[in-house]
Amino acid sequence: MEHYVTLFDSAFLPQGLALHASMRRHAGAFTLWVLCMDEEVKAVLDKMHSPSIKTVRLADVETAELLAVKGGRNRAEYCWTLTPFTPKIVFDRDAQVERVTYIDADMFLLKSPAPIFDEFEASGKAVLITDHAYDAEYDSSAGSGQYCVQFMTFVRGRSDTVRQWWQDRCIEWCFDRVEDGKLGDQKYLDDWPERFSESVHVLSQIDVLLAPWNARRFPYSRAIAWHFQGFRLLGNDRALLHRGYSVPDVVDRMIYAPYMKELKEILEILGNPVAQSVTKRGLLIRMKYLAKNVRRLIREMMEYQVVRNLPK
Repeated sequence: MEHYVTLFDSAFLPQGLALHASMRRHAGAFTLWVLCMDEEVKAVLDKMHSPSIKTVRLADVETAELLAVKGGRNRAEYCWTLTPFTPKIVFDRDAQVERVTYIDADMFLLKSPAPIFDEFEASGKAVLITDHAYDAEYDSSAGSGQYCVQFMTFVRGRSDTVRQWWQDRCIEWCFDRVEDGKLGDQKYLDDWPERFSESVHVLSQIDVLLAPWNARRFPYSRAIAWHFQGFRLLGNDRALLHRGYSVPDVVDRMIYAPYMKELKEILEILGNPVAQSVTKRGLLIRMKYLAKNVRRLIREMMEYQVVRNLPK
């Protein structure tokens, strides 16, 4: 049994449900713990009565130190502040859990994650982190960090020093801006392989966790999971895909089209379209075609490229 933990609010509920659906297909025996950032998320997930989902109410984990900084941070910044606390939330609630993997709500499993855990176990380390593995064209490691807070595993007890250090730093400072070598919760990971050399393992399989920033560097078929960073549901049957990034045509067909079809089906079940805020213009797709005709969707995708021309 693998244990995972994520957090999201009602705006990310469709993505969170899509993540869970992908885990049911590929993760084997698992439990997905969800820190519910609002009551709507908890209500929906609890009504599902899924044995593989455990919900945690935000108010039940907010300590005095978290509440002290909450008012000075926006929603995203507060989510980032909470991320280092999520493994402990699981450990505190289930004494049988020996390790827990934080996973972003906009991740989506395409294959079994067993090879990742096999490598981690072979390392003998207590914490797993993953490299962004940027395509050279999109390398923003200087600002956003060498490593990505997307899939991080923590072993009970042995990871406490690393985890506590990260928690403390994010309480001190966690904002959506680059400042003094920091950015959110993520830039703190940059020196972990040196600072915590005996505890931290960097996944050597850099082509198994893919995203729009490295979609042109590695074959999509290598991906165990895809990180749909930048994807936003806009409402009115529209979605913003990989804003700011150009991906190969085959990635749109084989990765984004099926993901959007999954989301369309989830939205139909939920009954209410969910709109997410966006600040930059990007690739707009009308989602109303998804459930009916994927080929037509692909043609639509080709017609609505307003950021960059996709490679032919």
